[in-house]
Amino acid sequence: MLVSTAKYFLTWDEAVQSGVQVAGGKGWNLGRLAQYGFKIPIGGILTTCAYEEFIKHNSLQDMVNNIPQSVTGENIDEINNQDSLNQLRQKIKAGSIPPLIVEELKTKLDSMGILERPLAVRSSASAEDSAKASFAGIHESFLNVCGIDNILESVTGCYASLWSNRAIAYRRKLHIKDDEVMTGVVVMEMVDAQAAGVGFTCNPQTGRQDTLVINANFGLGETIVTGTVEPDTYYLDASPWNSVPRLVERKTGRKEGVTCLNQNGGTQFLMTPDSSSKQVLSDENIEKLGLLLSRVFEALGDCDQHQDVEWVFDGRDFILVQSRPVTALPRRTFASLKNQPDIWSNGNYRDAVPMVLSPLIRRLTINTIDEILKSNYTETGYTLPEGLQFSRFFNGRLYCNLSALQWAMYDALGSLPSAFNIGWGGHQPEIELKDPKPFKGLSGLKRLWRGIRGVTLINRATKKAPETHARVLHSIESLTQKGFSHLQDKDLIQRYNQLSKISIEFTGEFSFLSGAASIPIGGLIKILPKYFGERAPMVLNALMVGGSAGITSADHGYRLVELAEIARRDNDAAQYFDDTAFDPIDWEDQLPERSTFKQVFREFIKEYGHRAVYELDIINPRWNEDPSYLLNIIHSTINTADLSQLKAKQKGKFEQAWQEVKNKVPSKKHSTIKKLISKAQEGAAVREKTKSVLAVMMEAYRKIAQELGSRFCQRAIIEEQADIYFCTWPELVSILNGQWDGVGIKALITKRKVFMKEMESIAPPDIIMGDTPKYTEPAPRSSGNYLTGVPVAAGKASGTARLISHPAEGNRLQPGDVMVAPSTDPGWTPLFLKASAVIMETGGFLSHGAIVAREYGIPAVVNIPGVMRVIKEGWEVDVDGDEGKVFLKG
Repeated sequence: MLVSTAKYFLTWDEAVQSGVQVAGGKGWNLGRLAQYGFKIPIGGILTTCAYEEFIKHNSLQDMVNNIPQSVTGENIDEINNQDSLNQLRQKIKAGSIPPLIVEELKTKLDSMGILERPLAVRSSASAEDSAKASFAGIHESFLNVCGIDNILESVTGCYASLWSNRAIAYRRKLHIKDDEVMTGVVVMEMVDAQAAGVGFTCNPQTGRQDTLVINANFGLGETIVTGTVEPDTYYLDASPWNSVPRLVERKTGRKEGVTCLNQNGGTQFLMTPDSSSKQVLSDENIEKLGLLLSRVFEALGDCDQHQDVEWVFDGRDFILVQSRPVTALPRRTFASLKNQPDIWSNGNYRDAVPMVLSPLIRRLTINTIDEILKSNYTETGYTLPEGLQFSRFFNGRLYCNLSALQWAMYDALGSLPSAFNIGWGGHQPEIELKDPKPFKGLSGLKRLWRGIRGVTLINRATKKAPETHARVLHSIESLTQKGFSHLQDKDLIQRYNQLSKISIEFTGEFSFLSGAASIPIGGLIKILPKYFGERAPMVLNALMVGGSAGITSADHGYRLVELAEIARRDNDAAQYFDDTAFDPIDWEDQLPERSTFKQVFREFIKEYGHRAVYELDIINPRWNEDPSYLLNIIHSTINTADLSQLKAKQKGKFEQAWQEVKNKVPSKKHSTIKKLISKAQEGAAVREKTKSVLAVMMEAYRKIAQELGSRFCQRAIIEEQADIYFCTWPELVSILNGQWDGVGIKALITKRKVFMKEMESIAPPDIIMGDTPKYTEPAPRSSGNYLTGVPVAAGKASGTARLISHPAEGNRLQPGDVMVAPSTDPGWTPLFLKASAVIMETGGFLSHGAIVAREYGIPAVVNIPGVMRVIKEGWEVDVDGDEGKVFLKG
């Protein structure tokens, strides 16, 4: 007799706590759906432990253990193996479930009030519905099961299906051991289905990840799962710029019949000619279901793993009966790259988004960056493969498909991978090219034409930049100037849609605006090597120092130097900064109104307060909310700030470089070079202003999020305002439009906070080859004890190395130190003015750090692999921004 204190039947909550090995994949996912606030049927899971006890109780261990030793994928059809498997299945079906398990099952189902109701009894194997294997349709399910005897018979039927031909063949194909797969059984109430079907959070046929696909039929969903009828198919645009996925295409299936419940148990198929041409779901309900599927993608798939969801519609609500990962999404790439692995790199992306992104901004960020990259090609008439994604997440961080980007640059515009890598930054290999001569023949002419088209678009965008920037800023100001607190919940959804409309339009213009400096720099690169050879980049860097174009990210650095000088002369400010109890948060109260510094700093915040450290993640406070970072910079430079000295150094560097040009370049080319320098500086200014406008846009999203955080906190939907950043927009919209009460969101927030901390503790790989992460080996020291990188800002400087992983550590950087950083975005700019030189792990000639270092006249060397591990804190180093070398003194 079985004597045990173990629990054999779990509620949905208990299933989540017990894990997939106990509840099985289907049961565990259903438990998570319930925990996160989705409507699922009443029921629970008979655990895998119950299956183990069943096997022992019926003395079937030897037969089960013999299968892995005798049955392979190759010999499964042999007669003796078929006999063994048939015999095992028959014994399982004829076996008795231990009385203690039967009693617990009856008691639990009765307490739920569903023992005498029609039930679904479905297999839930431990390796089922996972990212590795779906087991879709492999194990048995039984519908409309009535009464305890039929329930027990269905349970043994689920157990037996573990040893079917198709189940064993599937395990052998995926190299899954038999003892790794034990089966639990989901037992849950049948839903009175008016309609049912399957929803995919991507397009599993084309690989498009911005499309939702829904299959629907009247009655139960078995007709769709088994392929009995042609269902309706609905396609929805799942772009995060839509508050609700938008129906874009529908195909009405023939739907010759429906599966419905049989009065005597089980199901029956009935012909329904009158319904064949009717649309199963209304357009409104299709989009309602689309929003629900988006929530599943965010909740179970973490915005990364797409989901295959079975749903039922009871005439009022959608009830979910299963969710599993999509395990076989087709790889989308260029035909020429089919035999090469995808190379995913964080180079360049590390400038702006090196961090693990908060859940609220994840999908907006990846879509924005992808659209910016795609518009480079589509706007010049180049066709990209359907479903191609330039970006992906790995452990919460963004990576770019460099193999696809290298090929697109080559095939569309004729740029070789080697040249592309230098500009992009990062430490990725190059793709293989069969023909490294891009401008031959008809293909070459097309590339030249697209290049001309690209230049035209960049020139046009540059010319219209002031107008574009002003239009976008005006639109955002009109949207946000009155705040959001006075709006009704549904009005906030409308504001989100309006902001997204502005974002979409600006995203399409962004790539050509940000390329404004590339054409004149390209012109200089063509002229200077003829006269300076390998020294051409050094001369070019020096010529870019201290322009008058007004590079916004550099300007706010200049202004901070001025502010430090003003604070030094302002007795009130000097006293405030000199106080041992200096508190940057309390500056408004601590500084009197008569303080000149206070008035000027207010103006600075008014102009630049929309910026932030790593501003593309809206979880980070803007400077107008918390200016502590800026005030700490001023505090640490108040005694050394000297803008006139900085300008004099810049002027000296430029004049020295220009004298070299005058000595070596014919005078007839001087005006051309000066014009190109001016255009390059203006282009850099356009690029940085464009980023500033993007920061204004992100601040607008943050303002909406802040308002929602306040509302939901007051309503006790979330614990604190900042929890809003661990929600997602589909979840917030579902609450705002009344589709969801928010129950379960606190569990999601807790899970996501844990995930974020775990991912932040993991060192990000530099590249991922296919799905295999690769960490770049640190740059080797040469025999001369130096490291080599890319020179991006001319000059030489020496100092003490300070390893700064994040701008928040900037207080450790003292004036004259050499800043060693992983990468930099505009939020790092104030630190540049404290440094005598800058060294970075990644970056290219047009990266943010390169532009600002050149503007300030600070020597900079970038793209040195693993430099944060090679150089030790406190070492003395010499930085040669002319040759791209960093000499280590130790």
